[in-house]
Amino acid sequence: MDFAQYLIYAHAALGGLALAAGLISISVKKGGSVHKKSGILFFYSMLFSAFVALIVSLLPDHESPFLFSVGVFSTYFLIGGYRSLKFKNENLDLRYDKILAWIIILTGVGMICYPLFLLGVVNIVLAVFGIASILFGVQDLLLFDNPEKTRKSWLAGHLGKMMGAYISAVTAFVVVNQLLPGVFAWFGPSVPGTIFIIYWIRKVKA
Repeated sequence: MDFAQYLIYAHAALGGLALAAGLISISVKKGGSVHKKSGILFFYSMLFSAFVALIVSLLPDHESPFLFSVGVFSTYFLIGGYRSLKFKNENLDLRYDKILAWIIILTGVGMICYPLFLLGVVNIVLAVFGIASILFGVQDLLLFDNPEKTRKSWLAGHLGKMMGAYISAVTAFVVVNQLLPGVFAWFGPSVPGTIFIIYWIRKVKA
């Protein structure tokens, strides 16, 4: 068994832990002790799982710009959701958040352009994720130009992006285990996930 295979097993184990911890965090009362502890477990297990996946996608015989860009996409939600908790602080420092926004914008451009210019084809999955990445990044930059609005939207940002990270974890599970055919595996989990995000954000704003 080579080094990459060990990393793949580690990635899968951490991903499974993230799925379980995330489900607990979503299901229990928000702001409570169980929610916070399971949320922390979800964050770190998901973060290390994504980090391992990024390493594997760069190893010889395992190179995959596709998986690398998707890994960056899910990590953006995860870190962005964590950073949103800091927006409620009186002294806002958004330098790192702006860098994260630019990273996801550039990643989105790469998702769209890589298969188009190097392979001469349009990859539907990467194109959709790429457009979404650009839109999310631009939306973040516009929000960060208004510190007061940024402070008020910390909870909506936290819920939305953490759920986006969890949707990424569920999507990876569905794709790897081929639970849905073709592109439905990539986009299927996003439908109920997006409905759930809209429900919670409206509830928070109300």
